[in-house]
Amino acid sequence: MHLLEIECLGKTLRLEGSMAGWQQLFWDGQCVSQINANADSESFNHQFSLKTDGGEESEQGELHVELNGSLQWQPFDLQFQLLINGELLDENTLNEKDIEQRQIGEHKKQPMKFSFIGMAGLGLKLLKSAKVIKVLFAAGSLAAYSWLFSIEFAIALILCLVFHEYGHIKAMKYFGLKTKGIYLIPFVGGLALSDDKINTRWQDIVISIMGPFFGLILSIVCLIGYWLTDIEILAGLAVFNALLNLFNLLPVLPLDGGHIIKSIAFSINSKIGLVACVLGAVLGVYISYHFGLALLGFLLAIGSIEIVFEYKRRHLSELLPLNRYAQIVSALWYILTLGGLSAIIWFVGQTGNGALSLPLKILAS
Repeated sequence: MHLLEIECLGKTLRLEGSMAGWQQLFWDGQCVSQINANADSESFNHQFSLKTDGGEESEQGELHVELNGSLQWQPFDLQFQLLINGELLDENTLNEKDIEQRQIGEHKKQPMKFSFIGMAGLGLKLLKSAKVIKVLFAAGSLAAYSWLFSIEFAIALILCLVFHEYGHIKAMKYFGLKTKGIYLIPFVGGLALSDDKINTRWQDIVISIMGPFFGLILSIVCLIGYWLTDIEILAGLAVFNALLNLFNLLPVLPLDGGHIIKSIAFSINSKIGLVACVLGAVLGVYISYHFGLALLGFLLAIGSIEIVFEYKRRHLSELLPLNRYAQIVSALWYILTLGGLSAIIWFVGQTGNGALSLPLKILAS
């Protein structure tokens, strides 16, 4: 991932690295120093030389550049010193907040070549940027869900989707990210878009889980309303909204659950943490089958296997990993949200109402 970017002799000095200890130092876009993987060492030292042209009245010289310091991943702490010919030019300390607030620069764009696929993609981007597309998508979603259910339930379902996506938007704004708004996609659900890119796994966790967490809150409110008024449509909203958000928490990309579990797994750099993660997945599958939620258990198993196969690629990630405290908080947050939504579906499914028990039958299939 991108660790450091400072100015050195009028050019950009950039340090890239991974949790495995691998590091590369770039000056003006060229690799000038590299450290091989070594997870046991926290200190680093990069050295390279630059030849200088002293002009007509002075001889050609050489500048010796040295970047040294220490790096701790969990919690993240980077201390560095930049020296030129032994003289200190710059020194600083960076923590997770500094990485979180960093603006990601744009990559160098390739020359544009004409293609029908490219023009179609450009047209789609222009269409997405127009406000009218939000209205068209919303109208399409309303028509689609009205055809499947009723107009009243379609309106209520769209409100549930908007509330879910608002959770994502709220998290994006908390981190200072610019948002494009909410798009409702017929038969698919909703989508919350941002103009900015994230820098840390913690941002990925919070943005991903806030949608289902808002969904859990809405289901609880609807369920309480059903208990107080005996209006069955509130129970229907509670259980179908819970089902919608529960499937969104499955550890399968690009669902929210896939982002959450991937960020937790990719932040683990110890055998104990990896074993705990695997045991947690096995326990989740066992509990699902124990309560008769066969489909949920099957999908959890498939999603967990997908994350395991991608685990070896974690060092290629450009996102700052979670520290151990954030790993525990994220795991508990995920488990409580998943468990709360499952409990609502199971509880409402015991009422004996055929329509209200449908989500439970789906999970038990």
